[in-house]
Amino acid sequence: MIFRTFAIVCLSRLPLVLALLCGNVAVGQEIGELFEPLDDLWLSRQDRGETERDDDELETDRDSFTPATSTVGTGRFLFESSYSFIDNRSTDSTHSFPEILTRTGLTERIELRLGWNYEVGGGGTVSGGDSGGLLEEPGSNKESQMLYGFKVALTEQDTWIPKSACIVQGTTPTSGPETASDFQLGYVFGWKIFEDWQLDSSLRYVATKEEGDHFNDWAPSVVLKVPVAEQWNLHAEYFGLFTDGRAESRAPQYFSPGIHYLISPDFEVGVRVGWGLNDDAANSFTNVGFGLRF
Repeated sequence: MIFRTFAIVCLSRLPLVLALLCGNVAVGQEIGELFEPLDDLWLSRQDRGETERDDDELETDRDSFTPATSTVGTGRFLFESSYSFIDNRSTDSTHSFPEILTRTGLTERIELRLGWNYEVGGGGTVSGGDSGGLLEEPGSNKESQMLYGFKVALTEQDTWIPKSACIVQGTTPTSGPETASDFQLGYVFGWKIFEDWQLDSSLRYVATKEEGDHFNDWAPSVVLKVPVAEQWNLHAEYFGLFTDGRAESRAPQYFSPGIHYLISPDFEVGVRVGWGLNDDAANSFTNVGFGLRF
């Protein structure tokens, strides 16, 4: 950051210095004035606390259980993948991978979503793409499923009006004991506070079925994201899953911190961990993954 500021200032003054060395002060001043907008632009961006990274910041949905409020953007492609290990409380541990989610921007506000995942063990995923897989299941199962849908940006932040988006998607099993497709509807909203902190919240509804038992899942979440350096971000999150109409009601809830590193403007890696807050939740989980934008 310091080097970039120094370089811009030096470049904006270089024509003036050369002209002075040649003895033509008037020409040097005229040329130097042409570069004043460059100084003004840089200073105004600093006054607003903005950087190039803020203007086109990479934000994956896998950063946290709470999806991002942003969309990919017109003509852009974002590939996300991760692995989750879940230490279930009363059943076999779960391995969930590759938790693929691809996001393709049709317009600035609309993106298409397509994903696939494989799970083995006694529970589901803790990824942001599938909020219906938090419940432990007896025994050890092997199953895979496909995810498909779209995301629409709704509002931009304006004072108390939050930045928000809506996600509509479905999941269909491609292997395993279950054959029924699930419908998911999500709403995510948030505010940027203290210049660069981000407070987001979401609520997702899932209509699902388990062994002939039709019921609904409600998955609320809230996350606070805080940048700690130019390329590092920390977050702390709460999320849960509350069943409605299930033969045996469950309400697993979690607390989850995480850290993410931006290797380049289009490549991010991150780690999340979490601990169950009640007996319905797993003991703990670990999630590692990345996001790559084209």
